[in-house]
Amino acid sequence: MVRPASACLTLFLACLSVSSCPGLDKQDVEYSRPNGKPLLLDIHTPEGNGPFPAAIVVHGGGFDQGNQRSYVGPVLSVLSKAGFAWFSVDYRLAPGAHFPEPVDDVNNAIRWVKAHAAEYHVDPSKIALVGESAGAYLITYAATHETPETRLAATVDFYGPTDYARLALLRRDHPERFGMESANKHLANGGGIAFFGLKNLDEPGGLERLRQASAINAVHKGMAPFLILHGTADDQVAYELSPSMCDALRKATVACELITVQGGHHGMGSWAQTSDPEAWKIGLVAWLKKTLSLN
Repeated sequence: MVRPASACLTLFLACLSVSSCPGLDKQDVEYSRPNGKPLLLDIHTPEGNGPFPAAIVVHGGGFDQGNQRSYVGPVLSVLSKAGFAWFSVDYRLAPGAHFPEPVDDVNNAIRWVKAHAAEYHVDPSKIALVGESAGAYLITYAATHETPETRLAATVDFYGPTDYARLALLRRDHPERFGMESANKHLANGGGIAFFGLKNLDEPGGLERLRQASAINAVHKGMAPFLILHGTADDQVAYELSPSMCDALRKATVACELITVQGGHHGMGSWAQTSDPEAWKIGLVAWLKKTLSLN
């Protein structure tokens, strides 16, 4: 049920005087308005007074499609069952937006959640940044370019293209490994490498532009811990990008764990068809509890 802002304020004030607050589910809350465009997020908080651990979740969609309720349902369900609050975030899409504008949107969402943490009974020191596919690209870029304002306690990357230069080369040189029909549709809509202002990979300076925009090349000491989840049968983002990202993080003395989903395709929704469909969920919750020091 969506409650109006006045009802939410009344609920917040009432919770100050009762033993346990009801949970909250709220959709389409504006968190930013770049160039007059409202950007929205959905909110879930558990029953209780908190303070709750939380996750900021960013959807995928090739940079050109989706919203805060696209593709991320499985992870939102896992977080809810584990007692987390969550904020699922929309952002500007191609072709109207290009890199780095959606990264700015993610950072503004982080600032908004931190500013409203007390209102939603969230512990600001126990917030994880979670993204899938294109959303994982955005959150890993944000995490590797964090500021004191945008730094969070943990980063969870679901099959993100953390080395976009390498991925683009693999798609060019080994198209048989990828679902190129889907990749080409995103490209035609302003996603893919077009999101970075490129028409093709062979443009002068194009590959270097992708290298500079790749999170793996901005890893540095002192970052928050990473968890990466990736299926071995992914035909959109090559699986080998994720072990390489974990290796780069560890070399920089940043904690990283990798959950490999054997036979998993692109999209966590498809992992229900794997031989152990609960393993990634159990691993995710265990890692979050350990990393965020939850009892």
